[in-house]
Amino acid sequence: MIKKVGEKFSIPTTTDIHTAEEAAMAAEYVDVLQIPAFLCRQTDLLIAAAKTGKIVNVKKGQFLSGPSMKFAVEKINAAGNDKVGLIERGNTFGYTDLVVDYRNITWMKEINVPVIMDCTHALQQPNQAGGITGGNPELIETIAKAAIATGADGLFIETHPNPAVAKSDGANMLRLDLLENLLEKLVRIRAINPN
Repeated sequence: MIKKVGEKFSIPTTTDIHTAEEAAMAAEYVDVLQIPAFLCRQTDLLIAAAKTGKIVNVKKGQFLSGPSMKFAVEKINAAGNDKVGLIERGNTFGYTDLVVDYRNITWMKEINVPVIMDCTHALQQPNQAGGITGGNPELIETIAKAAIATGADGLFIETHPNPAVAKSDGANMLRLDLLENLLEKLVRIRAINPN
């Protein structure tokens, strides 16, 4: 299904992989392999993704600093792949919240790879009392603007026509009808701050 979407709209596609065995299989269908935050230190997974020759985007674990992501990049590079990106998505703050330390964008850029801000996952509120992850989608614009101001190379924003019925992550998604206006604002900010 992901491959068909990419072909129909002529856009690059991505998906998470969770085991080393999934890397080669997923690489047949997508352009970018994404390593989930909680798996960003799994050497076998990083090496398997690298060996596909695809771009490998690694989400920074919520438990790691930006500078520590150099080790993930080094593992992928050592496996013969220099097509690596890093994704900032915040750090665990207490038991039920994430916060974004924008210093991580600067520090990860010093590793000489593109850095993308995951504006929606950074606003998750895991481990809520009801057992379902919550979120703060009203802050997506704030997170995105700050990421651009601190030099992020790209933004990751999950959208859905009706986040309340999304199969996952609805609590921190942007309503699709709000995306165009947000992108217009962000393009204007980027024009002012092209760093």
